[in-house]
Amino acid sequence: MATKQPADKSHFILPDLGEGVHEAELIKWKVSPGDRVDEHQTLAEMETDKALVEVPSPWAGVIKDLNGNEGDIINVGSILVTYDVGGASSSADAGAQAASAGGDAASGGGTATATATDEAEREDAGTVVGSVDGSLSVSAAFSRRRDPAESPAARGGRAMATPAVRRVAREFGVDINRIAGTGRGGRVTASDVEAFAGGAAAPAARAPQAGPTAAPAGGIPAPPAPVTFAAGTSQRIPFRGVRRKIAEALHRSVQTTVHFTVVDEADVSRLDAKRKEYAAVLGHKISFLPFVMAAVVQGLHRHPDLNANVDDDKGEIIRFGDVHLGCAVDTDHGLMVPVIRNAGRMNVGELSQQVKSLADGCRDRSIEREKLAGGTFTISNVGSYGGLFATPIINYPEVAILAAGRVREQMVVREGGFHVGKVMPLSLSCDHRVVDGAEGARFLNTVVGLLQDPTALLGG
Repeated sequence: MATKQPADKSHFILPDLGEGVHEAELIKWKVSPGDRVDEHQTLAEMETDKALVEVPSPWAGVIKDLNGNEGDIINVGSILVTYDVGGASSSADAGAQAASAGGDAASGGGTATATATDEAEREDAGTVVGSVDGSLSVSAAFSRRRDPAESPAARGGRAMATPAVRRVAREFGVDINRIAGTGRGGRVTASDVEAFAGGAAAPAARAPQAGPTAAPAGGIPAPPAPVTFAAGTSQRIPFRGVRRKIAEALHRSVQTTVHFTVVDEADVSRLDAKRKEYAAVLGHKISFLPFVMAAVVQGLHRHPDLNANVDDDKGEIIRFGDVHLGCAVDTDHGLMVPVIRNAGRMNVGELSQQVKSLADGCRDRSIEREKLAGGTFTISNVGSYGGLFATPIINYPEVAILAAGRVREQMVVREGGFHVGKVMPLSLSCDHRVVDGAEGARFLNTVVGLLQDPTALLGG
């Protein structure tokens, strides 16, 4: 059942700020206690998965309390602000009044209860961008609160969970299919497993033994907790916001995928000349990146194994016909990966404009959250900061990522002679569960060949 806002408008519950978002960091309050706000007036700026979101008031009223400080992590379903409704000072007071009204109604024929129920049923569901008749709701599919009776076993189904969570369930000795998940779409989380186990002590595989380390079931001692020293500390930075999201995504990637990296170099001397021709026609400078993108698109059409995602919950590999290219962008807030959709339908000039537009949106935090998801392959331009080769981390659930290094002059062998040419280092990381080493090398060889032959790459 969807989570609704209170009918008495005494407080505002933080709704889902985007598909599957269950928490957000409070960046800045835009109102203060005592302020009178209009419907849709911005209450706060909050940060979700790499995007800033303005949270509007679902109705007009007077702000009584702000529940949270700037920098706090607020969970979806928590009370964000309370309103002064002339005596209903809190949700608890409102609940007490509702209970009292219910008792009076019971003795007087139940008229008040029936009226309140009818009013609640007439409320329209809304979203974070506004409301209809002062009501907001969160889809039941993404509700963080579920009835225990809604466990997969009760529905005759199989629990949705990552391999890591299934391992935790095995360690606790519980049937994961009996657990009602609170994650996105009912996915079972590690916290769900531990809560279902009744808060008992950790299983034997995790139980600490005598001595400085714990001995898991495999017999390998668990490392002791690292020791941090306060001496000489110049600054302590909270591990939150974009940096925390990056850490979570990378940690999941290295825990889930099986990385291997293959490297090569491309002689882009002739492509550099073609790039300068394009710059003269377009009237502005153009980097090597859109040309690399064009080569990657062609390479993915020839090697479709790399243009894919992995659905670990269902044990499936999802291949795509269209190429949706992620492009890593370095910002003051951390690394962001906007996605160029249907990149195969764009020419080099269009790709260049898309890169600039998305990068600007990332840096000024105006990019829509939908443009930060849905990629099928990612490119990281590490060369723009001076790097050569790299070991890029796959943008899970994608299965491959290419890092383009700094183009530099060096001696190259061409047509039996030595020449000074421009060389671009390339590093490709793949998920070995999906892509064989030979196929990864063949894909990289295709990309190198296209970059070295502008005629084949650009069609003339």
